[in-house]
Amino acid sequence: MTTPATAPVRPPLLDRLRPRWTRPAIVANLIGQIVIVGTGGAVRLTGSGLGCSTWPQCEPGEFTPRFHEATSIHPFIEFGNRTITGVLGILAIVVALLVFSDRSRSAAYRWLGLAPLAGVAVQAVVGGITVLVDLHPAIVGGHLLISMALIAASTWLLVRSAEGDARPEPLVDRTTYGLRWLLAALTVVVLVLGVVVTGAGPHSGDEEVGYRFAVDPYAMARVHAASVWLFVAVLAVMLWRVLRSQVGGRPRTVGLVLLGVTLGQGLIGYVQLFTGLPIALVNLHMVGAALLAAGVVSFCGTLRTRGPVPVVPGAGAPAAAPLTAV
Repeated sequence: MTTPATAPVRPPLLDRLRPRWTRPAIVANLIGQIVIVGTGGAVRLTGSGLGCSTWPQCEPGEFTPRFHEATSIHPFIEFGNRTITGVLGILAIVVALLVFSDRSRSAAYRWLGLAPLAGVAVQAVVGGITVLVDLHPAIVGGHLLISMALIAASTWLLVRSAEGDARPEPLVDRTTYGLRWLLAALTVVVLVLGVVVTGAGPHSGDEEVGYRFAVDPYAMARVHAASVWLFVAVLAVMLWRVLRSQVGGRPRTVGLVLLGVTLGQGLIGYVQLFTGLPIALVNLHMVGAALLAAGVVSFCGTLRTRGPVPVVPGAGAPAAAPLTAV
């Protein structure tokens, strides 16, 4: 008498999806976080911030703008940005489900997977407040800075998704490794001063509601430029030490790309200042700031390793090799 073969137990749906879809979902979330900085900038720079007069509806009783002869482009720009926010919310939910349910990873990594979703929820509330206070530059600037924090968290999630949970081991000398905190602090200073400069200038909010920060925009622009040059100096020192070390190619490549983004940002900043702040360049500068935030986090992540991604039996191989592989 033979015993019938036991059918293999099929893993839960998320366990089957995770190896293939976690990394693409995290990448898509990061791209979305950067894109929404550009669309949000378009809203602000075209004077479309009050294109929809209320929130969460566009107009009282209507969630979408209604086209008629007197309609301007502003409601559609604002509604388009809100639509992208919805897409970003869906991506954040997918990331949260895939990452937080991964019992093979550390609690810190799993909780990090909830950051995009929490951030999108906060941004939705802040966006509503922004409309209700008629685009006060402090709220508008805070809206942008939250986006930068979300980009940093999303980039760090991408870094952590491709490495294990072992104790971090520096790949560079102690001085270079310690400078990453100074570089991160200067990044915050650069971004905050950039927001103050914009909030003091002609693109602080809406075309009709003329709130401004009560500071000299040109004086603040000089302070902002000084902070950028200090950032460049610290980055150059770190990169020089990395290039002299025996560390592998990835820290060098990411560091050089970050330097290129930084110098490009500086060039755009000076050109826009001396050409009357055209909205196309200002918007490009905002997207560049988002890339800068992502670049700093990525570069700092390449300076240490935490071992390979744990492989769960029956779940397949990890989606990608560790980002910090030497």
